[in-house]
This record gives sequence, structure tokens and C-alpha cells, in this order.
Amino acid sequence: MPDAEIIAVGSELLTPQRLDTNSLYLTDQLNALGVEVVRKTVVGDERERLVDSILGAAARSEIVVLTGGLGPTEDDLTREAVAQALGRTLEFDQAICDQIEERFRRFGRKMVEINRRQAYLISGAQVLHNDRGTAPGQWLEQNGVALMLLPGPPNELKSMFERECLPRLEKVLPAQAIRTRQFRCVGIPESDLDQMISPVYKQYPTLATTILAVSGEIHVHLRARSARADEAEAVVAEAAEKIDALLGDRVYSRNGDSLEKVAGDLLRARHATLSVAESITGGLLGGRITAVPSASDYYVGGFLTYSNEMKTSLLGVPAEMLAEHGAVSEPVAKAMAQGAKVRTGSSYALSITGYAGPDGANVGLVFIGLAYPDGVEARRVQLPGDRERIRMFSTNTALDVLRRKLGG
Repeated sequence: MPDAEIIAVGSELLTPQRLDTNSLYLTDQLNALGVEVVRKTVVGDERERLVDSILGAAARSEIVVLTGGLGPTEDDLTREAVAQALGRTLEFDQAICDQIEERFRRFGRKMVEINRRQAYLISGAQVLHNDRGTAPGQWLEQNGVALMLLPGPPNELKSMFERECLPRLEKVLPAQAIRTRQFRCVGIPESDLDQMISPVYKQYPTLATTILAVSGEIHVHLRARSARADEAEAVVAEAAEKIDALLGDRVYSRNGDSLEKVAGDLLRARHATLSVAESITGGLLGGRITAVPSASDYYVGGFLTYSNEMKTSLLGVPAEMLAEHGAVSEPVAKAMAQGAKVRTGSSYALSITGYAGPDGANVGLVFIGLAYPDGVEARRVQLPGDRERIRMFSTNTALDVLRRKLGG
């Protein structure tokens, strides 16, 4: 079954200021056709390197998609590089030039000479019309490989791919399908999870399994590809059922929802409300909760109580408790959560207090408090990593404590 490679062209994509988002869209579109994207490459505006990338992709894969480098300036080299790699010539197309000139005229502008570069076609190429910009795309086939040259601006690329490329691909691709499942988990290390589920996924030679550690969570992706959709679905469904049973309540999402959205949905379903009291995380927990659309349905607010004085004045944590146990302790975590619940009238309240470091013998020690309608509890955790990882892991733990209490 055909595989695809994507080559994103542009030196700006090699800087921290610009991200290649086009490849995400293209991967999604190609997967829907049953095509695996097996490699993505970012190449700067350097002709010989681009030629090498095109030759390598065409030797490995049946579909090669190039994005960017179709503009009018001297550093837009995709046309020239593809022509060189395929041993073809560039030919000026007056009709395309007239179309570009007419587009400028409609916007009350005069086309400058440099835009004529966009009217050059690689010999044998089919034109992919651009209804959003001046740069036409191109479709070529050589030695069983289909190559697409698409513009870089996402609005131009998406429109061109859907109108011009999808119909062509549907004609030449064999019947094939990709089916997927995913699990998002918390509360288990990556290596432990892999050891637990590897006996399952190794039973299926056609199943591709990816395990990713993401900000204190573990994401498991299952992918099956087959000439028939029902065969791909059968493989991925059978493996997913076995893996789901092994992971149990460590799984918080099976559809890609974030932990904060899952917890929020559980609160909404119970017509319950939530408040937070944060020390170590300084607003990070509240920020994650309110990043979910319509969080106002259940979130009433929070307290940032970094100092002992603020814990006492805003949350009512007794000064003698702080003196006896210290700010990072189970009694204080409970008192912070209970104080937030009482002062806001919320159904539930989460608190976080701990040591984020970077120095000290207790770095990574965190207490999570949870006040709920009929009680209050606290959980002690020792978290690994640097300051930012400890802070992020703390919010994961807090949200998961809430999720489990709500019965998710």
C-alpha cells in the first residue's frame, strides 16, 4: 500500500518563530485515504539540499507532497529543485501568467515582473489552480511516484489540496483504510505501561503502536491499516479492548480530550462547581481549567496563596497549623481546600502545596487537597523533574484526584 512523505520548504520553518502546521493537516487528509505518512522533512531555501530531499523521498515513497517555495522571489526554489531532481525542464505558460496578472488587476494592483516566475511549469506537470493566491500548484507523476507542489500559506494549501489533489488521489489509490484508537493515561510511568500492554500489541503484526510521554501523561496510539476498512477496524478494536482492560481507571480519555476537559465534563454532568487554592503552581491549575471552553459552567474561581500570610488571611489556614506542620503538609493541604470550598460555596475544591525547587532536600514533595460535599482528603506525592515539570505534574495529579472522586 502506498506511503507518503511531506517536504516543507522554507528557511523560516527552521527558526523558533515558525511552525510547519501544513504537515499536520496533510497527514490527517492522507490518513483518511488510508495513506501512511512515513516521513516529514523541513528543508531551507537551498537548492541542492532540496534536490537531495526530493530524490530520497521519491526513491522511498509513492506519494511526495512539497509545501512552500512557490512564490515569486529568488529564494522560492521548489519548481527549479523538482525539475532538476526529475530531469525535466521549466516551461513558461502564458495562460497562467495572464491569470496571475488578472488577479492583480482585480485588486487594483499591477503585476510586477518578478511574478512571472510563478508562471513556469515543470514539463509534463498538471496545473493545480489556486483560488486563494497567485502561486499555482503542480501535479507530476514519474516512475510510479505522484508528486504534488503546493503553496505554503495554509488557506491556499488547504483549498488547493481539497479541490485539486483529493480527486486525483482517489482515482489512483488502491482501496485501503486506516483505523485508530487512542488512550490518555495518568498515574503510571511510561516504562511500566509499556511492560503492561506490550504482550497485547505484539500479537498483532499489522498494528502500529506508539507510546508517548506528554507533560506528565502517557498517550497510547494504535493504528491498523488494511485494504478493507472492516479488517483494519477489527484489528484495532480487538487490541484496544484488551489494552483498555489492562489499563483500567488509569485511562482518563479515549477520544483525545484533555484531563481538564474530562474533569470539567464530569462536574457539569453532576451540576457541581469547583474552586482551587494554589501555592506551588501559582495559577497554573486555574489556567488549565479555564482554558476549556464554557468552564464558567462549573468553575467559580481560585486563590493564589503563595505565602503563609495569604494562606491564613484568604483561606483561613490557622497560623499555628502552619507553624507546627509547615506549609507543605497534609493538614495544610486539607485546610486550603476546605477554605476555598467554604469561601466560594463550591461543591468541590482542589488545593496544591509543595516544593518545586530548584534546591532543597524535599524538592518534588507535593500535597494535593480535595474538599468535597461530605469530607476532605489529601494525597502526598513525590514528583520527578525540574521546577516546571514538578509544577505541571502537580496539576495533572490534582485534576486526576478530582476525576477519580467524581467517578470518571
